Amino acid sequence: MTTVLAPMPGSAIGLAAVPDPVFSQAMVGPGTAIDPERAPGQAVAPITGTIVKLHPHAYVVVGADGRGVLVHLGIDTVQLKGEGFRLLAAEGDHVEAGQPVVSWNPAVVEAGGRSPVCPVVALDAAAESITEVASGRVEAGDELFQWS
Repeated sequence: MTTVLAPMPGSAIGLAAVPDPVFSQAMVGPGTAIDPERAPGQAVAPITGTIVKLHPHAYVVVGADGRGVLVHLGIDTVQLKGEGFRLLAAEGDHVEAGQPVVSWNPAVVEAGGRSPVCPVVALDAAAESITEVASGRVEAGDELFQWS
């Protein structure tokens, strides 16, 4: 069982509410999404593991069991080419669950006409393997879902 933590504070809203069909239809994998607080903050590692992919707008942490979790900071934020994001870790780093990975400001993303909603996805997972999905208010580090 892998416990996946909320990477930032906000409201857990489910993948179906993500304004991008790749995420809302779980094409990338099952999980949930967070509508983040509109304030400067840090996105943290959802699990303990190694950062295998790190972009200013998204990162993947893979645990010792080989399970990878994708955190995507907003929708269409790749178009920002890193502007407004600051990396706090590097690809290949070992991180503990809850350790800051990227600093960003969801309010700036939204002001630029993009959705700041953040999908948190269990990569290569079966939909039925995701349980106990949080809903409503979460803080960074709160349990977001269980991956069995």
